[in-house]
Amino acid sequence: MTTQPIFLVLPGYEGSGPEHWQSRWEAADPAFRRVEQADWDRPVLSDWLDVLDEAVAAQPGPVVLVAHSLGCVLVAHWAAQRSASAVAGALLVAPPDIERAGVAELAGFCPIPLKPLPFPSIVVASSDDPWCMPKRSQQFAAAWGARLVEAGAYGHLNSASGLGDWPAGRELLAQLHD
Repeated sequence: MTTQPIFLVLPGYEGSGPEHWQSRWEAADPAFRRVEQADWDRPVLSDWLDVLDEAVAAQPGPVVLVAHSLGCVLVAHWAAQRSASAVAGALLVAPPDIERAGVAELAGFCPIPLKPLPFPSIVVASSDDPWCMPKRSQQFAAAWGARLVEAGAYGHLNSASGLGDWPAGRELLAQLHD
């Protein structure tokens, strides 16, 4: 029997509201713990990296990262710059192509690291994500050594996508730790 991991929830730019699947997973299961950044609207990469370091170090056992949007880019930077030995896997949902987005607040997260992640990972992408074209999602998954799951036409896979509790996402997450 394996130890149940702690799931560290990594929202993206502007955070994840109460109807977002990340927030719903947190509300339903105490094993899901949000990594709370000081400022969701003006992200600073070094600050976000430090907060993630502290959150991972504070966990008593294995950690699985559950990232959405800019949270995925944070994971790529963190894995490239910090020790990721405590991480058992990562679910990376809707990584944004911030290099082409033209959002000044996100410039500090560019360029996006394109190095293999040192843990199993799954990239979930939507065919009509306004923040990332399918071909770019494929490039991210390939560079990170992640399995790519194409979810269909669900926009940015966020609250506006109408995913609710997103059971298909939970099934993917289970593949990383079962």
